[in-house]
Amino acid sequence: MQGAHPASAVADPAGHIILALDRGDAEAALALAAAIPGLRWVKVGLELFTAAGPAVVRELRRRGLRVFLDLKFHDIPATMAGACRSAARLGAELITVHACAGSEALAAAQAAALEGAAAEGLQPPTLLAVTVLTSWEAERFRRELAITTPLERYVAELAELAAAAGLTGAVCSPQEVAGLRAAHPRPFALVTPGIRPAGGEAADQKRVMTPAAAMAAGASHLVIGRPISGAADPAAAFAACCAELG
Repeated sequence: MQGAHPASAVADPAGHIILALDRGDAEAALALAAAIPGLRWVKVGLELFTAAGPAVVRELRRRGLRVFLDLKFHDIPATMAGACRSAARLGAELITVHACAGSEALAAAQAAALEGAAAEGLQPPTLLAVTVLTSWEAERFRRELAITTPLERYVAELAELAAAAGLTGAVCSPQEVAGLRAAHPRPFALVTPGIRPAGGEAADQKRVMTPAAAMAAGASHLVIGRPISGAADPAAAFAACCAELG
């Protein structure tokens, strides 16, 4: 695990932390979110969405929380467009799509998301291109997927493909943030899972970094799950992450 880079304090730390509600029980997920004072953002992923459906997104929004809908859409252009239109109509402000779906599908998804939000009178969401999942490490990535392009360069190429298709954000490991930020200045969003507070367990994440280090590298939002949700006191763990940034 990498230590924090020296950095100035982050303004409004809570606004940069997204709590991953990685559980298959809507009641438990809602209770966790309600138990953390100052929480702004939550991530609804495949496990929770499959169990609870769109209703949990609506309820989280009703409670004043901002939603990152992390379903990683990857399909033919028409299907991706339809899915992103529906996600935007739900009020999700961040929506993931796989960059490797290709430029046609990415452009269709972006246009449809804007249409969906406009139909509901909502602000346009940010589509985030998923580059390479943080569970991959370089050697296994090369061996199992038969991709000879170095992992870091592959991430950069996918982010460039997404930006050229009109997307305004990407998901990457914190270890790729600095390079992507140099190529894609703000307001391009860089959302980073694989965040582990100092001294935390990496678990199934391979390319990880501390919150302060990731923000210093140029991340716009940090996705943090088990270090908060699995803590004995999730509210205190969230406050500690905020304190590390502030």
